[in-house]
Amino acid sequence: MNILNVLIADDHPLFRKGLRTMLESLPEFKVVGEAATGKEVIASAADLQPDLVLMDLQMPDGGGIEAIRAIRHASPNIRFLVITLHEDDDSVFAALRAGASGYVLKDTHEVDIKRALLAVAAGQAIFSPAVASRVIKFFETTAAYVPKDVLPNLTDRERTILHLMAQGKSNPEIAKELNLTLKTVANYSSNIFAKLQVADRVQAILLARDVGLG
Repeated sequence: MNILNVLIADDHPLFRKGLRTMLESLPEFKVVGEAATGKEVIASAADLQPDLVLMDLQMPDGGGIEAIRAIRHASPNIRFLVITLHEDDDSVFAALRAGASGYVLKDTHEVDIKRALLAVAAGQAIFSPAVASRVIKFFETTAAYVPKDVLPNLTDRERTILHLMAQGKSNPEIAKELNLTLKTVANYSSNIFAKLQVADRVQAILLARDVGLG
């Protein structure tokens, strides 16, 4: 079993202690460090190169959003799960645009935090239910007009699949709608991520929404 190295970033010592205790009880994870400020987590990530950063948003010296941007720029392979008290649209979408792959609230049960960390490590997107409803609403209410010259490096089929992703549809739903196998949709998804030079589904969806897909 591969052990995932986790860096905890939060400015509250008791909350960091609770997260460390929880993670140290799980064989899948190893806590390699802690940080209490934006500057500290940037420096620690550069030094420790963790697989995952469990990131709070509200911290001194820059905060979580700025830290995610800086770390992703220097170390694109590091993934981020935001854990915060804030579920407003500005915080959610700022974190996702910065490079977070998951977003959960601090009252999330430890079993669900474990599931979220494993999902993010696997390149998936995951959200607390309250956050997921905001993301889905955003997708549903954004205009769906798509110019024909959008993302010309994608094939028509790839653009269609990305369009459906941006509508919030899962791979099984896309496969059913387009009469494709799940493996074929997964292969198309991998090609889309490579062509768009994004790390995961969340980043692809955000880019798609920026150009009018969905």
